[in-house]
Amino acid sequence: MKLRKLGIQGLEVAELGLGCMGMSEFYGSRDEQEAIATIHHALDLGVNFLDTADMYGPFTNEQLVGRAIHDRRDRVVLATKFGNVRSAEGGWLGINGKPEYVRQSCDASLQRLGVDVIDLYYQHRVDATVPIEETVGAMAELVKQGKVRYLGLSEAAPATIRRAQAIHPISALQTEYSLWSRDPEDEILPTLRELNIGFVPYSPLGRGFLTGAIASPDDLAPDDFRHQSPRFQGNNFAKNMELVDQVKAIAAEKGITPGQLALAWLLVQGDDIVPIPGTKRRTYLEENVAATTVTLTAEELARINAVAPQGIAAGDRYPAQSMSSVNL
Repeated sequence: MKLRKLGIQGLEVAELGLGCMGMSEFYGSRDEQEAIATIHHALDLGVNFLDTADMYGPFTNEQLVGRAIHDRRDRVVLATKFGNVRSAEGGWLGINGKPEYVRQSCDASLQRLGVDVIDLYYQHRVDATVPIEETVGAMAELVKQGKVRYLGLSEAAPATIRRAQAIHPISALQTEYSLWSRDPEDEILPTLRELNIGFVPYSPLGRGFLTGAIASPDDLAPDDFRHQSPRFQGNNFAKNMELVDQVKAIAAEKGITPGQLALAWLLVQGDDIVPIPGTKRRTYLEENVAATTVTLTAEELARINAVAPQGIAAGDRYPAQSMSSVNL
């Protein structure tokens, strides 16, 4: 697995990471034994960049990742996040970027993960009620204390990124980016490249939609959170299937899967980009990793861009309430 740099502070990770969220919540059934086996297999394949957050579970995903890596910590670049606040029962309590909460969250994550230091610590969502300077200032203190190595933001707007960078170097921004979510190309990516900040796209497979494996909303488990996503509902679903069909056609001609095509497209958008496709099964992990060996010609890239231009997806990325907390 080739390595890529995130930022210029020294953070280097595999060119493809592993999102661990779905191992604990949101995407239907869970199998902890298979999830841990998937993490172990990822490390064996050279996928050393693991992504979790305190809100996943809530809290249980960090514990799962901690159990999986306890005897192989030296092989892992570990990223987690704070700021989306949930109760132990799973209820939504809001967004918190207050300095005291930053400190409390970090200590709790360190304990759940069973580690002495977090490699990359993100603010999961920007708290509109707290100046970003205060939040990042508290995060910078964690670096000084040796609890965190590098800092990141998630779903932050360009102006916020600039203000954060003025307080402490930011190594990575995490935001949704894929063939059906190309908005970052307008302002986010140019800002990151100007400031030498790496980009970590989450949901690079369109929450599974771009894999072609979802033919109907009925294919999703009743408790799958994608039922709440406008892109998976009604006419939006049917419209988005048109994009998937075209991606599938190009992939079939090339002898690869639609998901591999989507990941390969992302990987050639820049060597400062490290996608973190999520999976909870070894089979899909292997399929995703194989995407790193795919080469796309200029003609193929032109075809992909033609069928998946910016704004092609029907419906917002999240329900209205959740959309109000992105790009702040």
